[in-house]
Amino acid sequence: MASFPEDAIPPSPAAMPPAGTVRRVVYRHALPLRVMHWINAICLLILLGSGLQIFNAHPALYWGQRSHFEHPWLNLGAIRTADGQLRGVTVLGSRRFDTTGWFGVSKVDGQTTVRGFPAWATIPGPQWLSMGRAWHFFFAWLFAINGVCFTAWALWTRHLTRDLVPDRRDWRGIGRSIIDHALLRHPRGEAALRYNVLQRLAYLIVIFVFGGGVVLMGLAMSPRMDSVLGGLVDAVGGRQSARSIHFLFAMGFLAFFLIHLFEVVVTGVGNNLRSIITGRYAIETEPRDETHQ
Repeated sequence: MASFPEDAIPPSPAAMPPAGTVRRVVYRHALPLRVMHWINAICLLILLGSGLQIFNAHPALYWGQRSHFEHPWLNLGAIRTADGQLRGVTVLGSRRFDTTGWFGVSKVDGQTTVRGFPAWATIPGPQWLSMGRAWHFFFAWLFAINGVCFTAWALWTRHLTRDLVPDRRDWRGIGRSIIDHALLRHPRGEAALRYNVLQRLAYLIVIFVFGGGVVLMGLAMSPRMDSVLGGLVDAVGGRQSARSIHFLFAMGFLAFFLIHLFEVVVTGVGNNLRSIITGRYAIETEPRDETHQ
């Protein structure tokens, strides 16, 4: 069998399907990690839905300290055509798009209504701003506390440095990892138990950039935080800029969530769900050669 130098990149596991394999179940995810994962999932779902409900009260975004109503960089609005029909119009910068049925205009209880995001995307109801704010703030604090607990646990158990921070070997194989993901080739066997470099980078960005950023920008939107975060508000360009960045971080979470679900499906729904619920994950390994025992 060929050998490789310690710092060389070994052949991609995704490119070497096993000829004869033995199925083995291993303990992959610790209980604290699984609990915090599901708390995060619930929090993010409700935060997104309630956040969109709050956004619908004024479905436009601006840069700067104040709302310049004539110059939003994003606006989910509506127009009435010559024949009296409502059409949803999304303005993104200087571009305009007809988004009737999705953004700007959608149906609620069979009635065509002017609204930024459709009713099915908002929590806790089609149009309930005060309760949406209450839900959003409650689950925002739960999300922040859970994030602090995860960071403390990850540092204490070395999960952060051992499993999430890319090492030299990861960086050397990033090109191949991108190609493998694009071609839907995923690691098998023991290699599937270790996060690849793209997974590590994605988790670090989502946890510490998106997670930390969305909380800070959420706080920066509140006038009550001026005495504490006034410097941060000025640094990002103003309170409306903080609102825009908060929205972009939320959309980043949504994009990650959709990609994450896609990867769960293509790599085995049952196996992945069992892993994040019970901690047990099944892998296929080559059978041991009994002739050399």
